[in-house]
Amino acid sequence: MEPGKRLVEPFTGSGAIFTNAAFDRYLLADSNPDLISLFSLLTAEGESFIRYCRRFFQPENNAADVYYRLRDEFNASRNPRRRAAIFLYLNRHCYNGLIRYNSKRLFNTPFGRYAKPYFPERELRHFQQKSVRAEFLRADYQQCLDLVVEGDVVYCDPPYDPLSATANFTAYHAGGFAWPDQERLAERARTIAGRGIQVIISNHNTPAIRKLYKSLGARIETLRVRRSIGPDHASRGKVEEVIAIFGSTLNP
Repeated sequence: MEPGKRLVEPFTGSGAIFTNAAFDRYLLADSNPDLISLFSLLTAEGESFIRYCRRFFQPENNAADVYYRLRDEFNASRNPRRRAAIFLYLNRHCYNGLIRYNSKRLFNTPFGRYAKPYFPERELRHFQQKSVRAEFLRADYQQCLDLVVEGDVVYCDPPYDPLSATANFTAYHAGGFAWPDQERLAERARTIAGRGIQVIISNHNTPAIRKLYKSLGARIETLRVRRSIGPDHASRGKVEEVIAIFGSTLNP
């Protein structure tokens, strides 16, 4: 495989990197089955699924009672198509856009009270058009990294090291992402880079993160970014992030 032809994302999340990156192929993994189901249905059905999702974004549905009714339905539903559409609705109507589950894997983020939640039709269409070159995988980061081969570029955007004790939010999916996971990911990145594969990891610019990646020989760059979601004030607004780079820099 030629260098830089496939982008591998073990933490795909919203897919923002995927939709703005220019690679020939993509391996997009996430441990959240609801996210992967949404992406897979969007890829398979395209405009039909987009039209179906739009039905949930009506003014009368922007109300707390409707939100909690749909949230309950989502938590009980076994219908993949309806569950995926409600998942998108919940993400756009919930508090701060936080995807959060409790220990029983029930979505529990409260209603967000927005004046007019945005239906991302253009973004969904763009995602679907690019997804013909993507493979979606429900897997944790370690399972995904097992599939990396020579010529890949790996970008990891894991749950970030908290900026404060009250910002310790790792319940994006049941099981969380604790400090030992941060260490395992960093160690794995160094090992993969030893095979000639570039690995890029983003995180908050905390002393612990800087110490971890410096100790493993990563090249570290810093940048300030604006965060619009988060569990408390410390995780919103402009924050400093680090980009840890293992291996040579490629420009696909």
